[in-house]
Amino acid sequence: MKEHTTTHTENIPRLSRIEGQIKGVKRMIADGEYCIDILNQIQAARSALQSVSNIILEKHLNHCVSSALVEQNESVIDEKLEEIMTLIKRMGK
Repeated sequence: MKEHTTTHTENIPRLSRIEGQIKGVKRMIADGEYCIDILNQIQAARSALQSVSNIILEKHLNHCVSSALVEQNESVIDEKLEEIMTLIKRMGK
């Protein structure tokens, strides 16, 4: 069961900047730029994307998971914990 009770529109400007970074990397590759410079730009984009991911995860924990805890709904709590565990396992790969 997926809930859509939170918005993440505040991340749109960040994602637009990341999109620009990716286009810049593509341009750098097409122009034959120096490998290290390309890798530095890729790392910057990855870091920015990780920042957005962290913001969304924090919001999920503070809103969705905390709501399940307040409601004391065991099945929803279990579901939320399972979602987080699955995410943590994927992030570790």
